[in-house]
Amino acid sequence: MTPILLLIVGLSCLLLGADWVVRGASSLAKRFHVSEIAIGLTVVALGTSAPELIVNIMSSLNGHSDMAFGNVIGSNNFNILVILGISSLIFPLEVQKNTTWKEIPYAILAAVIVLILVNDQWFRPSVPNILSRVDGLIMIGLFCLFLFYSWKISQTGIPEVSQLKTSSAGIAIGTILLGLGGLILGGNIVVKQAVIIARQYGISEKVIALTIVSAGTSLPELVTSAVAAFKKHPDIAIGNIIGSNIFNLLLVLGVSALITPAGYRESFNIDFVLMILASVLLFVFMFSFKRHKLDRVEGGILLTVYVVYTVFFLR
Repeated sequence: MTPILLLIVGLSCLLLGADWVVRGASSLAKRFHVSEIAIGLTVVALGTSAPELIVNIMSSLNGHSDMAFGNVIGSNNFNILVILGISSLIFPLEVQKNTTWKEIPYAILAAVIVLILVNDQWFRPSVPNILSRVDGLIMIGLFCLFLFYSWKISQTGIPEVSQLKTSSAGIAIGTILLGLGGLILGGNIVVKQAVIIARQYGISEKVIALTIVSAGTSLPELVTSAVAAFKKHPDIAIGNIIGSNIFNLLLVLGVSALITPAGYRESFNIDFVLMILASVLLFVFMFSFKRHKLDRVEGGILLTVYVVYTVFFLR
């Protein structure tokens, strides 16, 4: 039981670290008069994706490529199918046209591009499937385009909807440093203990990463979106998920590839295609029943898809 308990401790460190980083960075950004929408699209999205980023960095440094891919793919599937499903059951989510026509399609495009980049054997059967440093640079470039889009959105003059708490610069920086420490400690524990559990119980690293690790690192998104839905802030609920998925795919995997080129198992393609289809399904739902709204029936469908996938995957 010790590795399981340590895994829970590691995930707790990741969650606390991400929360402290978001609090400190948001406070610091607010002191420099950065708009709240810009903070939400960048600082909060990066903060909720920080657990995935740290776990992938640790996995890459230790040569666990299955953990790196499984964590990102599993987290993105969990985000759309479970978190948006639960959030829409709490309160139907009305979606802005920008999200429908720009952010969701960009998330789909990013997933398709990454799927092509990792499947080298589709074009050259004699070479292994590898996410190379060149692939990583392409993904970071696409991520920078998304950051530019986020910056443009922040210039549209959307009114502030809430007041972020500000603190002194020293306290904000101290909070950020504590958060980073928690992230690094938690990420190291999670990767090591997940590998130990996989070996002890004869489970592949891929299965551990796609289920336990990915669900654990997605907890910040779950809390953020569920609370936003309960408080009837649908833009935050759905924007957080789409933004985090783009961060996970382009930044997290991109940084992982730059650190250490990773071998890619073709068996991940099923899970990757599910991720793309889940995003396409979300896009289609924007035009069914009530336009630009994810209602409870559609949320139930998303949850059902995840349950069926999990049963099929674990049998």
